[in-house]
Amino acid sequence: MALIVQKFGGTSVGTVERILGVAQKVKGFVDQGHEIVVVPSAMSGETNRLIGLARDISERPLPREMDVLLSTGEQVTIALLAMALNELGCPAKSYTGAQVCIRTDSAHTKARIQAIDDASMRIDLDLGYVVIVAGFQGMDDAGNITTLGRGGSDTTAVALAAALKADECQIYTDVDGVYTTDPRVVSSARRLDKVTFEEMLEMASLGSKVLQIRAVEFAGKYNVPLRVLSTFEDGPGTLITTEELDAMEQPIISGIAFSRDEAKLTLVGVPDVPGVAAKILAPVGHKNIEVDMIVQNVGVDQTTDFTFTVDRNDLDIAFEVLEGVSTALGAREVRQDAKICKVSVVGVGMRSHAGVATQMFETLAAEGINIQMISTSEIKISVVVDEKYLELAVRSLHTAFELSEKDVQKTA
Repeated sequence: MALIVQKFGGTSVGTVERILGVAQKVKGFVDQGHEIVVVPSAMSGETNRLIGLARDISERPLPREMDVLLSTGEQVTIALLAMALNELGCPAKSYTGAQVCIRTDSAHTKARIQAIDDASMRIDLDLGYVVIVAGFQGMDDAGNITTLGRGGSDTTAVALAAALKADECQIYTDVDGVYTTDPRVVSSARRLDKVTFEEMLEMASLGSKVLQIRAVEFAGKYNVPLRVLSTFEDGPGTLITTEELDAMEQPIISGIAFSRDEAKLTLVGVPDVPGVAAKILAPVGHKNIEVDMIVQNVGVDQTTDFTFTVDRNDLDIAFEVLEGVSTALGAREVRQDAKICKVSVVGVGMRSHAGVATQMFETLAAEGINIQMISTSEIKISVVVDEKYLELAVRSLHTAFELSEKDVQKTA
């Protein structure tokens, strides 16, 4: 008997029929003797519908009220799933994030989990109940409803698995695992049997939509065995693990990640003096906007052009902030560009192989793709390019690094 936390994404619970299917799947695990905690997302499209209602009333709704609104999506799903399981003769109880005491900070719409009280869940599990917890939400110390940001149900599931010391956390979605890149862009993309937490963390942060970055962080920090599976077809999925493959088996590159949701901001003609970078980025950080890639170019006139990228959804607010910073620092102008994307190659094998950057840059150059910004870490290289070249860049890099199933079989 194992304690398993299962998370089901929006497409997995997108209709009543699919919720009934999830109930059958969960009951199958219960019949095998396992203790099950389920974390469902809102039904597919529901969060966007709620956001649309809010936008119909206010161009910039208050974050606190957005959290109250958006948290209702998951509450519908948990109640329906509990009903479905009870109809199957499988005792189940549903809980909101507040009811199981998922404590967060007060950063509305982007809250972070601080603590979880697992006592009530353990009591119900001991009594034979399936515990169903609303993903994506929690409560701050003042009793306000908070949400964890897009994809927050993944984070909820992994955090619950860590708190309960679960044997495995299973993430069920509409794909059957983690692929070398998005199969919708590259049809020959290959499912990975195993990927390290390091690689998955980079891939999640670089635009892979299979798992949310904070979920991977939690899993790695607390060593929670994490598996990505399909709701709609049986299979082993992809195991995210701390274990690396043997050196002889380890590919140089494990995958190509990309993000369309990028925007670039440039502060032109900033005085080149110590501390200027902090003066630019501090006000942006105070708005809870995450900065990604940064490039600073010093000119001959003792000024610098300071460029950085943010999520495209944060562009308008970040631009407003920079206009104020520009005036205060005496910069010449602020420029913005929302027509960019980020493409990255990821792999722990890069640690022991030289020439990856050269191969990447030569591949893009051969396709006439100009690189605007570059960022590197020990196991990844990211570039910013014009968004119109995104799919061409991904396909050409996937081919260059021989990531398809056919390439693997050829070298086996």
